Amino acid sequence: MNRGFTAEIDLNAVSHNLKVIKDISRNLPLIAVVKADAYGHGAVEISGRLIRDGVEYLAVAFTGEAEELRDAGINTPIVVLFDPDVEDIFKYSLIPVISDKKTAVVLSKEAERRNTALNVHLKIDTGMGRLGLTGDPVKEILEIAGMRGISIEGVMSHFSEADIKDESFARMQIASFNSVRKELLQKGLQIRLFHIANSAAVEALPESHFDAVRPGIMLYGYSPIERREAIIAHRLLPVMTVKAKILALRRLPAGTPISYGRTFVTKRESLIGVMAAGYADGLSRRLSNNAEVIVGGRRVPVVGRVCMDLTMIDLTGIEHVEEGDDAVIIGKNGNESIDAAELARRADTIPYEILTSIGYRAKKVYY
Repeated sequence: MNRGFTAEIDLNAVSHNLKVIKDISRNLPLIAVVKADAYGHGAVEISGRLIRDGVEYLAVAFTGEAEELRDAGINTPIVVLFDPDVEDIFKYSLIPVISDKKTAVVLSKEAERRNTALNVHLKIDTGMGRLGLTGDPVKEILEIAGMRGISIEGVMSHFSEADIKDESFARMQIASFNSVRKELLQKGLQIRLFHIANSAAVEALPESHFDAVRPGIMLYGYSPIERREAIIAHRLLPVMTVKAKILALRRLPAGTPISYGRTFVTKRESLIGVMAAGYADGLSRRLSNNAEVIVGGRRVPVVGRVCMDLTMIDLTGIEHVEEGDDAVIIGKNGNESIDAAELARRADTIPYEILTSIGYRAKKVYY
């Protein structure tokens, strides 16, 4: 038996979610974010489906992620959001995001040495406080535009709230970004793509769409907007189903403590299942005594503390369960379903962390 989770990845759901995004964004060019192994879903396979369905650009965090895609035969333009590794940028024909003039100078010199022109995107900081041009971004962008070997294809920024709870701050960022955009255009700078819209902005702030949108979590079936009345949450299809094998079944008397710290004690004779996955496989310890899984079409509780390699569940009353059966951690079984958003609420985190933590380690099966 392999340890940990099996993640079943529905590529047709990816195609469905992409169509939803295209409909909302009026078929603007898409920069599909596939960093962190496509949020745990498998970057190579997800990227292949997105490209098949017409995505023009992919975006990763670091050049090592782009290298994996290039080695898999993916030739689509790849934007590297954070890592301006000079050697890799040129070796793999990548599009770096430049956040400071110093990096632009280095890339310009290397492009000139290679007698080539390098497409770049420039990032301005409109309120994230992390990376990006500050102060007088227009002045710096014009200076970078004058550097040899540099061709500015795009200008971008990043919202400071992934779920955009404070639309007033988000709209301030949009206004700041648009001000820079208008000034650059007035000065005659020809830039193809101005982009700031993440998944939440795709959904909630159409004025932020500009020339391209940059969805991430939406591609994988989740709305970042926590309000249950979110416009498109019901139209998205979760891409990942996560299962674990039941390693053992144990019939235990009332009064039996379960797992470390004896945080759960059986109140009756109980059938306890031992799942072959734990926090080493990405299942947060915060889900100890605080989550459910689905077995035989019924929800059953996680009992006791999540261990490194194992997690216990209370199967009392579940009929016809056997060792080797699957427990569904994320997904549907019968009339029941559990998604990453539910686990995130229970663990006091966000679906992004649930998906990347579990998906990155899981054995993936695609269909």
